[in-house]
Amino acid sequence: MSYSKVSTTEVEPVADAMRFLREPLDCEQVGVTVLECDPGWTGKPHDHAEDGQEEVYLLLEGDATVEVDGEDVQLSGGDALRIPPESERTIRNGDTESTFVLVGAP
Repeated sequence: MSYSKVSTTEVEPVADAMRFLREPLDCEQVGVTVLECDPGWTGKPHDHAEDGQEEVYLLLEGDATVEVDGEDVQLSGGDALRIPPESERTIRNGDTESTFVLVGAP
């Protein structure tokens, strides 16, 4: 078979919010995560300097703020944000539920 398919609803969430799809899809290079944020949810500050992973955050619905190297970047549904590996980032959700698709690769 030349493809992999998985239902995100069948992937157990981590920290009640993140569904990591890399392993269920048998991805070799790219990581894909669906992030479903409750109102007021805040992620952990982190970077990917060690593994060289560039990321794109696509906010499908809702409103959120991503702090990148100390600068707040406001996102609304339909916005996409590219973050280089060495930049520290933290997601802070707004007052309503939101859904992100996070994509990363070296």
